Amino acid sequence: MFIHIGNGNVIQSEEIIAIIDCNLISSSVIIDEMMTASKREKKVIGPKKDAKAVMITKDYIYYSTLSVSTLKKRSSIISTINKLDDYSEEISSN
Repeated sequence: MFIHIGNGNVIQSEEIIAIIDCNLISSSVIIDEMMTASKREKKVIGPKKDAKAVMITKDYIYYSTLSVSTLKKRSSIISTINKLDDYSEEISSN
């Protein structure tokens, strides 16, 4: 499934590794180093200005203007939908 993460970006939910609040990036040396290395490799997408969250995926890092809680809700909705049983065949055969 796909999730709209703001700034015109849509990613596959299976690729999400972490959703981090932007305020925490500067407080962690490891995350800061990862962001710097990813920028050098041109694997950071989206504007840092007004970003509230960072989405880390298998291949890229995305800045998002949506909050961590909003992104978490969107990814949880996808997870819930995926767990629902599919009764469409039963309905169409009746």
